[in-house]
Amino acid sequence: MGRVRTTYRCFECGAEAAKWAGRCPGCGNWNTLHEEIEAPPGAGDHGAPRARARPPRLTPAASAMPIGEVDVAAWMPRPTGVPELDRVLGGGLVPGSVTLIGGEPGIGKSTLLLQALAAMAASAQRCLLVSAEESAQQVRIRAERLDALHPRLWLLAETELPAILTALHEVGPAVAVVDSIQTVFDPELASAPGTVTQVRECTHRLVRVAKERDLAVVVVGHVTKDGGLAGPRVLEHVVDTVLSFEGERHHALRLLRATKHRFGSTNELGLFEMTGRGLQGVPDAGALFLADRRPGIPGSVVVPTLEGQRPLLVELQALVATTSSTIPNPRRSAQGVDGGRLALLLAVLERELHLKLANTDVYALAVGGVRVVEPGADLGLALAVASSAYNRPLPDQLVACGEIGLGGELRLVGQTPRRLAEAARLGFTTAVVPASAPDPPPGVRVLRAATLAEAIDLVGLRPNLSQ
Repeated sequence: MGRVRTTYRCFECGAEAAKWAGRCPGCGNWNTLHEEIEAPPGAGDHGAPRARARPPRLTPAASAMPIGEVDVAAWMPRPTGVPELDRVLGGGLVPGSVTLIGGEPGIGKSTLLLQALAAMAASAQRCLLVSAEESAQQVRIRAERLDALHPRLWLLAETELPAILTALHEVGPAVAVVDSIQTVFDPELASAPGTVTQVRECTHRLVRVAKERDLAVVVVGHVTKDGGLAGPRVLEHVVDTVLSFEGERHHALRLLRATKHRFGSTNELGLFEMTGRGLQGVPDAGALFLADRRPGIPGSVVVPTLEGQRPLLVELQALVATTSSTIPNPRRSAQGVDGGRLALLLAVLERELHLKLANTDVYALAVGGVRVVEPGADLGLALAVASSAYNRPLPDQLVACGEIGLGGELRLVGQTPRRLAEAARLGFTTAVVPASAPDPPPGVRVLRAATLAEAIDLVGLRPNLSQ
C-alpha cells in the first residue's frame, strides 16, 4: 500500500510543486500554491484498498463514419427564453454541451440562470438547479421575487458530486445548472473542496454525463481579483462555452460576453439592466447610455463603439483641471477607458497641438458603467480632452470615430458605416472621421480629417487657429 503524498498546486494555472513557495513556478503569481493531500490509488477512508467501479456507458461506443453523414439535427440549440442570453449563445443551449459562466460576486449570475431555467421550464422542458452555495430556502425566496416558481423546475441543495449525479439520473432534466463548481466536491478525492484537483475532476465528471445524456449543463465559476476565472486553465479548455458576466456593482448595466463558443461566434454582446424584478434585457442600449446626457458641456463627446457585432453609442467625458500639488506630478484618472491609451493621447496632444497638460490633472470617464477599450474611441477621447482644456463644448449632434497614431494621424476603424448608421438612428447628424473613411449612410454629414489637429480645427475648438 502506497503512502499519502503531499503536493502543492497552483490554483491559477494548476502547476504542481514539491514544496510550498511564495510564487508559483508556472504562472508567476504570488500566494497561489495550496497544499493538497493525495491518497494512494485504491485507498479508502481507512487505508484499505477500495475498487472504484467504472460507471456503465449510457450510450454505445462511437464508430467512425464519413463526416458528411454526421447528423447535426439533435445538436440544434434550444432557446433559453432570455433573448439577450440566446443572442450570445447563438440561439440557445446545445444538448450535450457544458457552459461555464463567471463573474464577480453579486453581479447577478444566479439571478440570470434562475430566470433562464424558469423560462425553459415554462416551455415544457424539465430543468434542475443544483445550489451548492445557497440553501433551498434562499433559492425559493429569490424564485418568488423573480416569479420563477414552476413545477418543471427542480431544486437540489447539495455539494457532494455523487448525490448530484444521482439527482441527474432520477430527475432526467434537459438542462442542469450547478452553482457553483468551486463548492462541489467528490468524497473519493482526498483534497478539500475548491482545490485544483476537486474542480478539475468534478468538471470532467459533469462533462462526461452531459455528453452521454445529451444534457445541457451550465456551471458557475468563481473569478479571481483580476477578473479571470478561478481554478485550473483546464477548466476553460474542457467546457464548450465560456461566458463572462460583467458590470459595475453601482450601476444597473450588465454585459454578457462569450470568450469561447464551440457552436457559434464570440462576437455577440448581451446587455441587461438589473431591476427589482430581476435582469431585464436592453434591446436599445444607445438610448439607455445617452438618456441623461446634457448637451453643451465642455469635455463631453459621443463615440460610436462596436462590441462584437453590436454598435453602441457611449458618452465619453474628460476634465482638465489645474493640479493642486506643488510638485509637478499631475494626476491621470481613467474610469471605463484604457489608462494607457489616455496617456498616449495626452502625449500626442502636447506634441502636435502644443496643448500644455504637464501641470494639469486629467480625468476621463465612460458614462454608464460601460468599459470602452477599442482604438476607435481615440478620436472621441482626444476631442473631449481638448474640449475641456479649451473650455469649449463640441456640437450637440456630433459623434467622433477613429484611431490616432503616434504622429497624430487618424486611421480608419472597422465597420465605420455600421457605427454611423446607429448614430443616425439616434438622431446624430455630424461625424468626425478619418479622411479614408467610406461614404456615410443617409442622414449623416461627415467631417473628414487626416490628422488630429485638422479634426480639432474642423469642430472649432481652438479659439485661434494660429495658436
